[in-house]
Amino acid sequence: MQRLLILTTSLHRTVPSKAFSLRSAAMSTLLINQPKYAWLKELGLAEENHGVYNGTWGGQGEVITSYCPANNEPIARVRQATMAEYEETILKSREAWKMWADIPAPKRGEIVRQIGDALRSKIKVLGSLVSLEMGKIYVEGVGEVQEYVDVCDYAVGLSRMIGGPILPSERPGHALIEQWNPVGLVGIITAFNFPVAVYGWNNAIALICGNVCLWKGAPTTPLTTVAVTKIVAEVLEQNNLPGAICSMACGGADIGTAMAKDERVDLVSFTGSTHVGKMVAMAVQERFGRQLLELGGNNAIIVFEDADLNLVVPGTVFASVGTAGQRCTTTRRLMLHESLHDAVVERIAKAYKQIRIGDPWDPTTLYGPLHTKNAIEQYLAAIEQAKQQGGTVVCGGKVIDRPGNYVEPTIITGLAHDAPIVHTETFVPILYVLKFNTEEEAFAWNNEVKQGLSSSIFTKDMGRVFRWLGPKGSDCGIVNVNIPTAGAEIGGAFGGEKHTGGGRESGSDSWKQYMRRSTCTINYSKDLPLAQGIKFE
Repeated sequence: MQRLLILTTSLHRTVPSKAFSLRSAAMSTLLINQPKYAWLKELGLAEENHGVYNGTWGGQGEVITSYCPANNEPIARVRQATMAEYEETILKSREAWKMWADIPAPKRGEIVRQIGDALRSKIKVLGSLVSLEMGKIYVEGVGEVQEYVDVCDYAVGLSRMIGGPILPSERPGHALIEQWNPVGLVGIITAFNFPVAVYGWNNAIALICGNVCLWKGAPTTPLTTVAVTKIVAEVLEQNNLPGAICSMACGGADIGTAMAKDERVDLVSFTGSTHVGKMVAMAVQERFGRQLLELGGNNAIIVFEDADLNLVVPGTVFASVGTAGQRCTTTRRLMLHESLHDAVVERIAKAYKQIRIGDPWDPTTLYGPLHTKNAIEQYLAAIEQAKQQGGTVVCGGKVIDRPGNYVEPTIITGLAHDAPIVHTETFVPILYVLKFNTEEEAFAWNNEVKQGLSSSIFTKDMGRVFRWLGPKGSDCGIVNVNIPTAGAEIGGAFGGEKHTGGGRESGSDSWKQYMRRSTCTINYSKDLPLAQGIKFE
């Protein structure tokens, strides 16, 4: 379909009558033209949408089609950025920064507050788009927009609080202070699984810090990128501010690579796979740029013999099958104490079989499709590898015979803790259940994978809790007790260690990643004493 649409665009320039016929036929198949999906136009979307915004809308590059994962039908199209348009956007963004950086932080916070309110007013329709284009269930789609709203609220307060300390100087008549300033232009590259929230985490905090943003969303969720940008752009325009404060360039690897290599992009925030993240990191580091990486997670729940199973079972099910296993915080490994292994597996398998699978925008659905057909291939390949390595499928393991990219949520037991497939993050709903004996081996198994995003234990032993939180416990960025690996709050710093990238977004002191620090010494005396008591006379 995508090739057909690109072809018709080319034909239109040389054989107008024939091209018009082909183009009209292609348009008639788009979901946006069906009455059921007329609500898409409330977001300002059309059959073909501009994929560039820098104060004005444009897009002269390749035309791509966005598909609905629930039925693989085309929704609408987006015309991506050319490299010339990328260059223009960079220049406009840096020019816009000159005005934005001069606006006091609390006034910048007021703009972010208005962005949050604008998102609130369209939270249901935008959440519906996330559900339609990404494939997550409707309540998760709305919840994702709510995360952006919540981060805006958080950022408004933060805009009156950021700053450095006044430190005691060892020299009389001197003041020692920390000054924090914006880095400048923040390039934000986001993934398909959270096409609104991750941008929001970065955008709201970066803005109140005094930065401007350039967003490249995932190529498979371009309509969400365009719709969010339209909402933000309207707020900026209503306040007579340059639209390039929050610019957008839809595109593929060419745009992402350009951002990583471009010295004018002061910070690159990348969310995605560890494989691509490594390439981004190397390109940014080569120019000594700043990077904020949110990469993979091979997350584990550890269930000890004293755990409350009434918390364990629903928590594990939510964290392993929510968003069809496509969260970076999805539980992929479940470590059960040998004394309760069989009983817990039986209860979780029973719960899996009761999960309501269906259209993601049906309010009764709890589990929707995978995002792409390629994900189905990864799902089947992982199951086959698990079987070859000694695993037993106790639940699921099959592609569901219905339109769209549906697979059964799957539980696999019997694998060794260090089996290659167990150490591989596969972005699908497969849960590997492992049996352990001691606390020491459970903690070690949690830490032996390359990623270090989220982790959790279920226990009532307070000594164990603090050992888990301590230096010999979990080595992850998110360390939970009696809650699962998924469902992080915006008030805390979100991110992980090791191959997860080390970046932190959202709450706590994550704002520091979007600013540069200067240590400033001010002499208000009439003398010139040197530090450390040095005499130079």
